[in-house]
Amino acid sequence: MALLRRAITKRLIDGYGTQHTTFRQVSNTKILRHYMTTSNLTDRIGVRIESVAPPPRREETTTVKGLTVSETRKLLRIYQMEKVKERLREISKSSVSYWEFVQICCESCGNDEQGSFMAKSLDHSGCVVVLGNIVFLHPHQIVKSMEAMINQTTTLPNDPRKEELVQLEITKKCIDIKARRIVKNELYCGLGFLAAQTIGFMRLTFWELSWDVMEPICFFVTSLHFIAGYCFFLKTSTEPSFEGFYQQRFKAKQKKLMESHGFDFLRYTQLKSLFTPLPSKSHVSPV
Repeated sequence: MALLRRAITKRLIDGYGTQHTTFRQVSNTKILRHYMTTSNLTDRIGVRIESVAPPPRREETTTVKGLTVSETRKLLRIYQMEKVKERLREISKSSVSYWEFVQICCESCGNDEQGSFMAKSLDHSGCVVVLGNIVFLHPHQIVKSMEAMINQTTTLPNDPRKEELVQLEITKKCIDIKARRIVKNELYCGLGFLAAQTIGFMRLTFWELSWDVMEPICFFVTSLHFIAGYCFFLKTSTEPSFEGFYQQRFKAKQKKLMESHGFDFLRYTQLKSLFTPLPSKSHVSPV
């Protein structure tokens, strides 16, 4: 009896499940046919696509006292760079080797990798100048030197240094004229001394004394003149002639007058070489 009840109950359950499955299949077929005949995709699905799309991705930013991580790293790099600059300003030397420069950066940053990156950053930013294995710690000095070299080697149409050169040339011309006048006065004095000496020896030879007495005196006086000429050659490395004596005396007087007038001969030489064109070398054809 119990077995009969179980068999009847199982058949009823299986029949209900079959009918429910058939009903679900028919319902799904109808819904699918409705979706296929509908023109709008939204009406087919019944849900807006925007609502199904995933929410926009939000960038997670970690803040430290109101600053983002990138801003904090930027401030840290600025602090490290200023710390390295302050350390470099304490160095009295104008240049160091590249190895010493990297070591200073590593010590200030506390990390070899950051120190190497800081050294490259300072080089690229122009805070230091790296030339080979030498690092110049004061770029402004190099800029001033380069400007001075450029100004000394280039000329402009209305260069004010031309007026300076004209004034120096006028001053030098006055100094040269005065020096020549002084040297000529000295030469005239020398001529008077030689003339007086000759007249005195003639007086002593023919009136006061005899030639036997004056002969050795004239010999020794001539020897003294030769010794004076030899000393002049040893001191000036110039031939002991009248022209050599004149040039040496002129240079000595010129130098003394330039010092007394405050004439800058080095500046005059630089300006003259800058504004005076070099003489062109003429080509001489071989015979």
